[in-house]
Amino acid sequence: MKITDIKIEVIRRSLPDTGLDSDLGRFSGEVEQGVLRILTDEGIEGNCFVGNFRGGGHGHFAPILNVLKPELIGRDPAEREWLWSRLEILRGRRGLSMAAWAPVDVALWDIAGKAAGAPVHKLLGTRRYETEVYATYPPGHDTPEGYVEEARQIQAEGFRAYKIHPGVMSTADVVEMVDAVRGTVDDGMELMLDPNGGYDFRKAYDVGRALDDNGFYWFEDPVPNHDYEAVAQLTERLETPLCMSDKPELQFYEAAHMIRLKASRLVRGTAAKLGITGLKKLCSMAEGFGMNCEIGTAGNSTLNAANLHVIFSVSNCAYFEYWRPTEAHQFGLVEDIALNERQVIEAPTAPGIGYELDWDWIEAHRVEVLE
Repeated sequence: MKITDIKIEVIRRSLPDTGLDSDLGRFSGEVEQGVLRILTDEGIEGNCFVGNFRGGGHGHFAPILNVLKPELIGRDPAEREWLWSRLEILRGRRGLSMAAWAPVDVALWDIAGKAAGAPVHKLLGTRRYETEVYATYPPGHDTPEGYVEEARQIQAEGFRAYKIHPGVMSTADVVEMVDAVRGTVDDGMELMLDPNGGYDFRKAYDVGRALDDNGFYWFEDPVPNHDYEAVAQLTERLETPLCMSDKPELQFYEAAHMIRLKASRLVRGTAAKLGITGLKKLCSMAEGFGMNCEIGTAGNSTLNAANLHVIFSVSNCAYFEYWRPTEAHQFGLVEDIALNERQVIEAPTAPGIGYELDWDWIEAHRVEVLE
C-alpha cells in the first residue's frame, strides 16, 4: 500500500456560548479546524481532525501539507516509526511542530486499523475494554462557592472523579475551596487539582498541604513544568502525587527528564502532541519505572479517540479526561465519545480510529479544501 495524496478539508463551526468565562477564554463564536485525509492506492483512507477549539487548525495546515506531505507521498503508511525517527530533523530544520505531526500519525494508525479490519487498540495490544473518567471544566469561578456547586453538579451526574481548575484565586480561597469541595462530595469521589502551572513554589506548597489533608488523588502542574527543582521539592515534601505535564512541546523527552530526576510521581501526555506512536512510547517508559502516565484531553474528537486507544492498550493510566463542556470539542462524528450507563467509556469495535466521520456534516460546514 502506498500513500497517493494528502489533503485537508477546512470546516467552520460555531461554538455555543456556555456562559463560562475563564483565563482560557470564553467558549463562543466561530472556529475553523481541519479534516485530514490521507489517501492510498488501495482505496483505504486515514482521517483525523486538525486543531483544537481554542486556536483552530490554521497553524498546522501548512506544515502538514508543505513539510509532511512531501515526506509521505509514495511511502507505505505503515512506516510510522520511520516518520517518528525523522521528527528531530523536521522540527529542527523545517520548523515542524509536534501538534502538526500528531494528527498525521493518528491518520496513519487509522489506515492500519482499517486495513486490518480492527480498532487501533487491537493493533496496540488490548489490555482492557473500558476506562474510568474524571469530569473537568475550565476555570470558571472566582469564589470557593462556585466550585462547591460545580462539584455537586458533577457528582449528581454520576461521575466518580473530578478535576478542579482553580484559575487565579488566592491561596486562602483555594485552600477554603479544597476543604469545602472535599466536605461536599462523597468520600469515594476522587479529586484532583490543576492550576495550569500558575503557582510559585510557596503557593504550590501551601495549597499542596491542603490537598494532603483532603486526600487528593493528584496535584497537576502546580508550577511551570520547566522549574524542575520546584517540582522535585514539592514531590519530596508533599504526600499528594504531582502529575507533570502535558504542556511541553516535547512531552516524551520532558517526561524522561522528570523520571530521570525523580521529580514527579506521575507523568502526563496527550495524543495532541504525541500522536498514538509517541503516547504509547510514553506510557511504556513510565510503566518501566512503576509510574502511571495520565493522559490529558487532546482538543478534538478524533484526537481524544486516539487517547482512548492508547488507554485501552495500557494498564498504567487510571482515567480518561472527560472535558466539559463537550460542545467545545466534539464535532464531525456520527456518534461521538460518550459514557455508558455506568459512567465509563467502552472501547470502540469499528476498524481504525473506531468512530465514523459524519461526511454530511463535514460537507455542510466545509469552507475550502487544501492540497
